[in-house]
Amino acid sequence: MAGSVNKVILVGNLGNEPEVRQFQNGGSVCNLSIATSETWKDKNTGERREKTEWHRVAIFSEGLVRVAQNYLKKGSKVYLEGKLQTRKWQDQNGQDKYTTEVVLQGFDATLVMLDGRGEGGGAGAGGGNRGYSQDSVAYGNQGGGAGPRQMDGPAQNFSQDFDDEIPF
Repeated sequence: MAGSVNKVILVGNLGNEPEVRQFQNGGSVCNLSIATSETWKDKNTGERREKTEWHRVAIFSEGLVRVAQNYLKKGSKVYLEGKLQTRKWQDQNGQDKYTTEVVLQGFDATLVMLDGRGEGGGAGAGGGNRGYSQDSVAYGNQGGGAGPRQMDGPAQNFSQDFDDEIPF
């Protein structure tokens, strides 16, 4: 068993458009601002209350940067898996500052779009969900293939293939 685990799972909505920046070495990063909310009923007043938390997300995986840049927009609902990292930087006055963010990088980074293609504003669509792992392979279809697959052809009836006398 591992001595520690650094894994963050978020389901939330983009607060801004994805911001993509290019590095001098040819790489890129996509920064997202993700809002997660919880609601409850106040016991004293009986009114509905809501608390929103904002999360900084940095995507370094090339395939996920392309997906975020091409398909995500403000209001899009997403599922993210990454790691929590704190980085040190200096402001204009030379003061050391620290920023903690969720980083999607490497083989265990996951981004799943929970809205249908072209949708946003947090309206969860029933069909058309697209999920992408680091190599832009469909989430849940990681055993090969080059992207999301769709079943073609008529539905087949397999009920005759099963043996009715299964002992368990």
